[in-house]
Amino acid sequence: MTVMPQRSFREWFSSLPILFLLISVLFFNTAEMGYSQLLKLGENIWQDYYILRGDISTPSCDPSADIDQLLEIQLAKQKAEIDDDFGDLFGGDEPSNNDALRTSIERQLVLCKSNHAMAADNQMRVNDNVRAFREIDYFMLKISAFSRDNQRTILALLLFLCATTSMLTYHHIGLRPMTSKLDHQVGAAAQIVANIALTYSAYTYLYSGYNNGIEMLYPQIRWIYFIGFSSFCLLGFYQFVRIPKEVSDERSIGKSLLSIPLYCYMAFVATYFYIFKEANPQGIILNIDKMMDMAGIFTKIGLYIWVGMMLKQTFIGELIFRIFKPWKLPPEILAFVAVLVMAVPTAYTGASGVIIIAMGAVIYSELRRAGARRQLALAATAMSGSLGVVLRPCLLVVLIAALNKEVTTDQMFGWGVKVFVLTSFMFFVISLIAKQGSLKIAPISKALSPSLQAFIPILPYAAVFGLTTLFYAIVMDAHLDEFSAPTILPVIVLLMLIYEKVFSKNSTKDEDYTETEREDKVEPAIRQATTSSIVHIGALLLLMALSLSAGGVIEDSHIIQGLTENADLFGNVWQTMGILLIALVIIGMCMDPFGAVVLVSGTIAQVAYQNGIEPLHFWMITLVAFELGYLSPPVAVNHLLTRQVVGEEEVELAAKEVIGKPFWFRHEKILLPLTVMGVSLIIVAFAPLFYINM
Repeated sequence: MTVMPQRSFREWFSSLPILFLLISVLFFNTAEMGYSQLLKLGENIWQDYYILRGDISTPSCDPSADIDQLLEIQLAKQKAEIDDDFGDLFGGDEPSNNDALRTSIERQLVLCKSNHAMAADNQMRVNDNVRAFREIDYFMLKISAFSRDNQRTILALLLFLCATTSMLTYHHIGLRPMTSKLDHQVGAAAQIVANIALTYSAYTYLYSGYNNGIEMLYPQIRWIYFIGFSSFCLLGFYQFVRIPKEVSDERSIGKSLLSIPLYCYMAFVATYFYIFKEANPQGIILNIDKMMDMAGIFTKIGLYIWVGMMLKQTFIGELIFRIFKPWKLPPEILAFVAVLVMAVPTAYTGASGVIIIAMGAVIYSELRRAGARRQLALAATAMSGSLGVVLRPCLLVVLIAALNKEVTTDQMFGWGVKVFVLTSFMFFVISLIAKQGSLKIAPISKALSPSLQAFIPILPYAAVFGLTTLFYAIVMDAHLDEFSAPTILPVIVLLMLIYEKVFSKNSTKDEDYTETEREDKVEPAIRQATTSSIVHIGALLLLMALSLSAGGVIEDSHIIQGLTENADLFGNVWQTMGILLIALVIIGMCMDPFGAVVLVSGTIAQVAYQNGIEPLHFWMITLVAFELGYLSPPVAVNHLLTRQVVGEEEVELAAKEVIGKPFWFRHEKILLPLTVMGVSLIIVAFAPLFYINM
């Protein structure tokens, strides 16, 4: 008798609903892919299937009517109308242009015969098989329509359910975690204030929707905003009173202020501007609502995080690193390899933060197992998604091209390869300059054979990948690209997980691989992956939502426009470039990439174009500057995400093990990424200007 695993309240409250939402998104997306193929199948089975999709009744017109008789009837009718309206005003003349009337009747008769023929063909060809196929057609059409009409609702539910779990588990993104009683009190108080402002904004947005005399679009979204932020207020009061027992008694107001979640600071800025300065309280939610306009993109972020957590339940990461293990690569070289490998999934997600959440723990643990020092492993993990945002088929590049007609995706991806080569080379060079040991590797005679043998356990996973992508390509006509990847990749990883837990007989466990959160069976593994995903999804989506409001403050305050009016700031292209670099890096510190692209497209981009910077050049600079911003203190979001997935204990150990060492090695986790991306940004920004002005 099989004993069903006990599920916690958290799993019933959040894991099960979120799993349902994520699977629903996959189902809807797959159904949309399959619908067009279903219509093609119908056309291949029944020629002109589009005529058979509905029952056509016999037209009421007579296809065998006599044209002369119809002409006489029409002439008589026209004469009667003229007599009734004007009497003898026109002297009773016959209506003119009989030829035109005859032509019109002839055309009507031709159309009548055509409609009769179509109805007869429809009635003759529509049989039980067509009707059965048609029911499937109609069902798929309803699914596609439901998916299209409810994208916003799905994202809103995903945001607030996951963010609620993040709040309950103290899993928000902040400059440091809450470790003391004062930290929890200050953090809870800040969240209470922030969420009261957000609730008030949501209320005014809801109230105006019902009282402006115009039909309200998506009223359920406004209610979700109001209920969601109201719930956050109540949770804040609860957490202010119920402090966890295991916290310390340390009292440092400076550290406590750093423990406040970042979304609260963004909410404070938006509150001051929209509520107190502009007297437009609903402005905060109006900017958050921009997220719903890109619901498909932000929902994909949740899917990618789920993919990463499912990968964490497999041994794929370990198996890939086993290929390099026989070569006994120096830690610096292995870190370089890890960053290069992670560029591929980054290109599909378009966001370095998503990759850190999804794969950061695997990267860090594998680098540590290979002997990398903690500071280097943390640096490589924080940079793991920074190089691939310029590669095809990055969704961020697609968004840039959609918002800016001055550039195309082909142009950006073409130059993106060159920027990728540059940043990769810089990482390689700077890592070697800062190396601590020798660069010796194992001899080819000893390493090649074990390395090739390490490919064998990966072959079944490669087969699952290949067969699944082939299925989607042939059956769904959906190739693995920036549009289909969020649907296809979760299916691929889910099948890999099933293969490993059910069919794999090859043990991947040895003395180097310790078990932490992996489950041995499919259902617990999926449940654990979903539970782990939720806190990351909630924390990241809430930060992204409030970063849109912070971006709205920048846009609505016309700060950028005010700077452009100062001619002294933009005296020449070199000076303009320097100012733009600073602005772009600061925006990268404060905003998520998708919201930042929207903001920059409408503000800074126009300044760059007007001051002689080529659009393609500007956007390549922007992508690199954003990544430098995500790695730059004091915010350094990518480092915060790294700490979140690696654990605070590892970060503290990394700081302790470098006490007494030179400055670079004490701060390598910060300095290495900053140096790589900073030097790369300067080259990308100024080298083309030198070339043009030579």
